[in-house]
Amino acid sequence: MASLDHLAQLLDASLDPRTNKKAELEIRAEEKKPGFALLLLQITASDAFSYNTRLASALFFKNFIKRNWTDVEGNYKLSQQDVTSIKTEIIGLMASVPSGIQTQLAEAISVIADSDFWERWDTLVDDLVARFKPDDLTVNIGVLQVAHSIFGRWRPLFRSDELYTEINHVLSKFAQPFLSLWQSLDAYIEAHGNDKAALTKAFAELDLILQIFYDLCCQDLSPVFEDNMQGIAGLLLKYLTYDSPLLHTDDESEAGPLENAKGNVFEVLTLFTQKYYEDFSSQIGSFVQSSWALLTTTNADPKNDILVSKALLFLTTVTRIKEQSQVFNDASVQSQIVEKVILPNVALRDSDIEMFEDEPIEFIRRDLEGSDSETRRRAATDFLRQLSDQFEVSVTQITMSVIDKCLQDYATNPAENWRSKDTATNLFYATAAKGQATSTHGVTSTNGQVDIGDFFSKNLAADLQGQNTHPLLVVDAIKYLYVFRSIITRDQWQQVMSLLVNHLGNSNYCVYTYAAVTVERVLAMYGEDGKPVIDPANITPLAKDLLEHLFSLIEKDPAPQKVQENEFLMRCIMRVLIVIREGVISVIESTLNHLVQITNIIYPNPSNPKFYYYHFESLGALIRFAGPSQSDALIGALFNPFLAVLQNSVEEFMPYVFQLLAALVEGEPEKPLPPNLQPLIAPVLMPALWEQRGNVPALVRLLTALIIRSAADMQANNQIENVLGIFQKLIASKAYEGYAFDLLETIVATFDASALENFWVPILNIIFTRLQRNPSAAFQQRFVRFYHFVASRDDKGLGADFFISATDKVQNEDIFRGLYLSIILPKTQELARPIDRKIAAVSLTKTLADSQAFVQRYPKGWPLTCTALLKLLEDPPVPPKNDDMVIEQDVDDTGFGVGFTQLNTVRKPQSDPFPEIGDLRKWVGGYLKDADQRHSGRIGKTVQESLSDDGKKVLSAYMAL
Repeated sequence: MASLDHLAQLLDASLDPRTNKKAELEIRAEEKKPGFALLLLQITASDAFSYNTRLASALFFKNFIKRNWTDVEGNYKLSQQDVTSIKTEIIGLMASVPSGIQTQLAEAISVIADSDFWERWDTLVDDLVARFKPDDLTVNIGVLQVAHSIFGRWRPLFRSDELYTEINHVLSKFAQPFLSLWQSLDAYIEAHGNDKAALTKAFAELDLILQIFYDLCCQDLSPVFEDNMQGIAGLLLKYLTYDSPLLHTDDESEAGPLENAKGNVFEVLTLFTQKYYEDFSSQIGSFVQSSWALLTTTNADPKNDILVSKALLFLTTVTRIKEQSQVFNDASVQSQIVEKVILPNVALRDSDIEMFEDEPIEFIRRDLEGSDSETRRRAATDFLRQLSDQFEVSVTQITMSVIDKCLQDYATNPAENWRSKDTATNLFYATAAKGQATSTHGVTSTNGQVDIGDFFSKNLAADLQGQNTHPLLVVDAIKYLYVFRSIITRDQWQQVMSLLVNHLGNSNYCVYTYAAVTVERVLAMYGEDGKPVIDPANITPLAKDLLEHLFSLIEKDPAPQKVQENEFLMRCIMRVLIVIREGVISVIESTLNHLVQITNIIYPNPSNPKFYYYHFESLGALIRFAGPSQSDALIGALFNPFLAVLQNSVEEFMPYVFQLLAALVEGEPEKPLPPNLQPLIAPVLMPALWEQRGNVPALVRLLTALIIRSAADMQANNQIENVLGIFQKLIASKAYEGYAFDLLETIVATFDASALENFWVPILNIIFTRLQRNPSAAFQQRFVRFYHFVASRDDKGLGADFFISATDKVQNEDIFRGLYLSIILPKTQELARPIDRKIAAVSLTKTLADSQAFVQRYPKGWPLTCTALLKLLEDPPVPPKNDDMVIEQDVDDTGFGVGFTQLNTVRKPQSDPFPEIGDLRKWVGGYLKDADQRHSGRIGKTVQESLSDDGKKVLSAYMAL
């Protein structure tokens, strides 16, 4: 075990770019030793080391915990002694370290809590409460940090019995002491109102208290809080209106203690208005008045942005409630709101223009992605939209009057007063749009009081064409098309599309990016007739120049961070490739060169998950649409950069690379594996690759593709055992058991039956052991599908009798009978996917037709099997045809980063083992009729002897088809 000093030296070396790689490797070697995490905690806690060393230690500790606390089954990967020591030490440590270090430790605690809280860490809440000290704010802040890191996990979760059991456990122990701590802090603030240092620290604690109060109430309201609602409301109102010159800050951009506290109060108010209206309704009026006062007196400094936006969100929430919105049901009040609250917060400020010019990508993300939910403009327009929904006629008239004034102001001096036109356009967006905009279609419903087309043609069309227009007004015109893209007709799009494409050549970063965003969204849109809004035939001739230009914008600055900065451009490239489909063949050489070059630039330092997601989707589009005819070119170009990713263990890229390699291998399943892909087999079989969770889904797909194309070579190289070792590892985990069965089915369907002969007993032993240990419903269903998969493949020398014979070898007793009656038959009816149900129908039919075991050993099983088959055929499964559309999820809902993210361009289609069987009922009837002839009338005789009258009638009808 390394000494503290040696480990601290390695941590220092990890902070130096010249030595960090070597140092990190040495630290990773040390972390395999017992007690490593405790050494990190000792360094983190010790004042003997510099702050940077302690912070690096806390960071390594957090990442170590993320990787090593538990396995996928929730079992500890550390020794029980280390686990207990870490839980014992970390709470006290949180109370004594600086805030930057607390943040890292809080993340680690959150990981531990995800696994252990509350049943494996049931002392935690008592420990937290015991450490509260009304007169020691430093300790309280540390304890509250821990509490927030754990309770904050509840915010996005859906209701479940387990979640509510955990919350009730916490509230029963924590709610009353927490409320007492809040009250004691209020007294402390009163007593130290003239002490700046004490007041600043008190507001740091108040900040945490308000966040934790939200955590504790986000799912359900504690009786303790319900009984004290009036007092809590009083505290919230007090700190919403609280002011002290001692807490004012000179920094115009960063929120200070007052702004943070008031912003957190508004978050709580919004939650209570939405979720606990009945309990809170009587309190709302005073908060509306205070919000109004705050909004009309708070200045335009960026440090107030979050506060103002949260205040506006609260008012928006109140306005949604019919009885509460009546406070705004007066034209003079609405005029004041529009002029004094909406207008100042929609208008551009100098700081907005600075961001537009100096940080354009941040400006775009805030504006387009919804990441600006904490910007004034978004919050103000949401409030205006809600007011307009409640009082459409009056609010629209008032707003249009303000819009006209802004446009008149612009007309008097366009060069000087261009901001007025920007304000007018954004006010019009807010007034005209109704309902929630969607990521795919934008605004789909509009205010009947205004004319979308007329406003565009009179005020914005010229800006879309203008040469000397301010870039922000060009952006406004493009964004107008983006926002109302579903309202604009196909003919109108034909007219403006060329103008949009031209703006991709604009020299302004924001203009060409907004143009790319809008082009991409329009290319993805379909009309009500199911046809693309923009005909792909119109894009294919432009594709080469369009793609070259987009790549030139991405590659303008070759620094890795800059290349991957603008995900909107890469998304547009992806869309063009998807739209032109087989047309990619005409641009494949240049496009492939660009994508390979970008891969080589960014793989040493991936920094923008959305960019590289679209990047790999673009490669996927090339493989999907050009793969069949350009396989050699694709493999030749991609193998080396992909190999570099794998050799350098670029964890963010590996799941994507495995998916793309799998798609390349799958492209020509009938051909033997080409020589330049054969080196993939040995590393894919190495256990180390399978340790990273995000790799598993893609690795299973790649391995199954390799087996299909190189089964003979793998058999000759004695690699079947290695493959089965991976199956054994996967099936031991609930998270991966489905992938284990995917792999096993490929093994059974591909390798020679003789080569697998000696493996059947261990395979079935593994499966049966899992079946005996309280398996999940999902495991049982996958086993049932696997049984039917084997029983249906008599063409491979398998079948029901083969499976029965194999189970006989597992144990001397007849275990098949019990499996069949208790699991296989009942669970067959629960199979959900049409393909699974089809395989089951084929399996049961072949069993009825040809199984000797069901004639000789299990004669009573024949009518049970027949009844199960007829039940399946009541609603015969029809597997979906593999649609060639690229169906994509909303990428904003996709979890990016290290882990598995599905590439939709190369999504594997569902495989139907029996595509030749169309009408399933007719096939079943014909198959049984042929079998009856083969077996000298045995089927008919058994039907007459063992089936009910209804069963005879239905089966006879199928056999007559």
